[in-house]
Amino acid sequence: QVQLVESGGALVQAGGSLRLSCEASGSIFSITAMGWYRQAPGKQREVVARITSGGSITHYAESVKGRFTISRDNAKNTLYLQMNSLKPEDTAVYYCNTDFLRGLAPWSWGQGTQVTVSS
Repeated sequence: QVQLVESGGALVQAGGSLRLSCEASGSIFSITAMGWYRQAPGKQREVVARITSGGSITHYAESVKGRFTISRDNAKNTLYLQMNSLKPEDTAVYYCNTDFLRGLAPWSWGQGTQVTVSS
């Protein structure tokens, strides 16, 4: 089973930037479409951004389009999320996993990384 470890979350002021990382333990990562997800208190988990296995095609939720950028380094088995112009409504725990909107089975969820944006 692939292990996922997210990192990079922090407390940041509105308008600031963060870069999240997700390291996967298995080489299967390089052939798997991936996504970033987030869950705010009292809300359901939602998809934030998705990327194909080779990294050439990306998709974003409307709420983050133009502010967030998803990327990956398959040589390092690592997924990234560059977050700019952060807003208080971006506050959530962020997770990575397979792009199960494509019908892929999700891997075990990691612990996530907390992003808190103060106004």
